[in-house]
Amino acid sequence: MEAELKKGTWVRLFMRKLFHFAALLALAVSPLLATAPLPRKSPEFAIYEPGGKTTLLSSFKGKVVVIEFLFVGSQHCLRVAATINKLNSELGARGFQPVGIAFGRDANGANVYLIAQTLKLSYPLGYASKDDVDSFLGRTGNEVLSIPQVVVIDRSGVIRATSGSRRGDAKLEDEGYLRDLIDALLKDGFGSPGAKKNVPLQ
Repeated sequence: MEAELKKGTWVRLFMRKLFHFAALLALAVSPLLATAPLPRKSPEFAIYEPGGKTTLLSSFKGKVVVIEFLFVGSQHCLRVAATINKLNSELGARGFQPVGIAFGRDANGANVYLIAQTLKLSYPLGYASKDDVDSFLGRTGNEVLSIPQVVVIDRSGVIRATSGSRRGDAKLEDEGYLRDLIDALLKDGFGSPGAKKNVPLQ
């Protein structure tokens, strides 16, 4: 009887250690799964606009594209949209193409149209499902996505920078920083601020 008790205690201690090890392993692995690495080829994405038009992201290939994934009603998202709209007025003629995509609750044609009219956006603003957004961003873990999520794609269709995740670049919401990055990518398809020009992907 005493031997069985000792054996039961040992099994419980072993199982507890195994559980803690598994939990630590999950914490270590989940951030790696949550966001796909950069740079990477941009997947296709369908943008549903309020008037019923569907635009494919690939139709903008050859331009420097900045996508803002946003929530309807978020003042933070609207401020970033206004910044991107300003940059479009400065850089659009050189091949800059912004795109806004609302998702989550209240992301529908009527609300997207209202936002575009209120902010006088000079670029497409559409909407998509959360699953489509997660698939595009390569999010397979449980990492919380901070909104807005800004994605920068170069002329060749490669994602160069993202914000809104643990490994993202928060500076993409800064007007000056984003302008410099767009300007560098407009000058050469693979550039970034301070980087050598015309450096091919590894």
